[in-house]
Amino acid sequence: MKEKSCFVSWSGGKDACLAMYKACRLGYKPRKLVTMFSRERSISSAHLLPEKLILAQAAALGVEPVIGRALFHEYEAVFVQILRELQKEEIAYGIFGDIDIAEHREWEEKACRQAGLSAVLPLWQQDRRALLEEFITLGFKARIVVVNTAMLPAAFLGRDLSLETVAAVEAAGADACGENGEYHTVVYDGPLFQKPVALRTGREIIPAGGSYIRLAVYVD
Repeated sequence: MKEKSCFVSWSGGKDACLAMYKACRLGYKPRKLVTMFSRERSISSAHLLPEKLILAQAAALGVEPVIGRALFHEYEAVFVQILRELQKEEIAYGIFGDIDIAEHREWEEKACRQAGLSAVLPLWQQDRRALLEEFITLGFKARIVVVNTAMLPAAFLGRDLSLETVAAVEAAGADACGENGEYHTVVYDGPLFQKPVALRTGREIIPAGGSYIRLAVYVD
């Protein structure tokens, strides 16, 4: 199948990574990893990660990173402008890791359409738990670094994803995949990686707004 040039909307977590993996299997060729950062806090908007980690992931994956920086009210305009620049480089598709939240898909399709690109969602409407089991079975490695304490105990911070961790998340009454914002992960190894990311998480629990808490994440 002819390769189709694309960017990946890269949060640094499991869903974006699995979407990238499936896109590659469908013949798409990732040329850029696009990650949006908050100007207010200098961490990634989606998973609250430091830029050094995102850059380390990109290096380990062998794909060029693109960092966007925006205040909250600027987010869409900055994102669309990035996509317009990518379109000039003959990138025609955007890969997104959303599973079944319609509002997210509508926004992504709108943003891509404004830049003359097409949004592709390889995980769309697939079973959440089955996707998570596939991710783990494929050999990807990810660690929980953000938790919404209104939905999941803080004790899950720092745990690597495994079938046992998934069962524990469900036993705590949360969605296994964390699609409702229960937790966020950092992927540090797996089939797409040319080398593992030397990931290290701190012990201090950091408030992250509202009921969210996070761990500091370092790259050695």
